[in-house]
Order: sequence, then C-alpha cells, then structure tokens
Amino acid sequence: MSAQRSLLIATELDELHKVNAAIEELAEEENWSPDVTFQIGLAVEELGVNIVNYGHNDDQTHEIKIVISSEDEAITIEIEDDGHAFNPLLDAPEPDLDAEVEDRTVGGLGIYLVRTMMDEVRYQRQQNKNCLTLVKRRDS
Repeated sequence: MSAQRSLLIATELDELHKVNAAIEELAEEENWSPDVTFQIGLAVEELGVNIVNYGHNDDQTHEIKIVISSEDEAITIEIEDDGHAFNPLLDAPEPDLDAEVEDRTVGGLGIYLVRTMMDEVRYQRQQNKNCLTLVKRRDS
C-alpha cells in the first residue's frame, strides 16, 4: 500500500476542513486504524490553526502546503508555510501539566500533543519557509 495527497490551502481557518477531508479519505483508502487517523487529524489541525493564527503579522492570505504520504509502515505528513520562523521543537514552551487547571495559561497544549502523539517530528527552515515533518507509525 502506498498513496499520497497534496494540498495547497489558504491561511484561513475555514480551509482546514479540506485537510481533514483528505486525511479521512486517505485513512479509509489505506486502512489506517481509528486511533492513528484521529491522532494525525488532531496533530495536523493543531499545527494548521497555529499557522493561521500566529504565522503572519499581516492581513494577507498566505498558503500552507501539506503532503500526506501513506506507506506500509508509516504515514508521513509534510507541512510547509512562509510564516515567521518557528521551530515547535525548540520555541514552544513545555506546558506545566502538574499545575492546577485554573493556574495554567490558556493554550500551549497543541504542540505538546503533536510531539506526544507523533513518533517523529522534524523541523527545518528552508528558503524562508517552515518545513515540519511528522511521522506516525501505523502500528503505534
């Protein structure tokens, strides 16, 4: 089994449903488990929302390129955007999971969840673009 979906979406929240639809379609076609499908969908949505909400300081519409590749052993998701340089592996603070709920800052769990749910997360800044690669093993 091997399949791929490529999407180019605008940096608008209502565009993210296109990515979710592609994930659901590929998951069904490639027979992903419900857990793997959920985790990939949540991770990509969290990252997409962050790019839309925090990636740019202007009112221009930018693009996000997403490539989802399904192989026998793993699923790879590549996300590329031209927003501010932001390495979620280094620049996102670790949430204080031991703090009382009312003492926690709002937000900040999305990137933590991505790093926790994915088997690999890699970041590169290339040609003024953030390039994030997520890998999820099909058996995890």
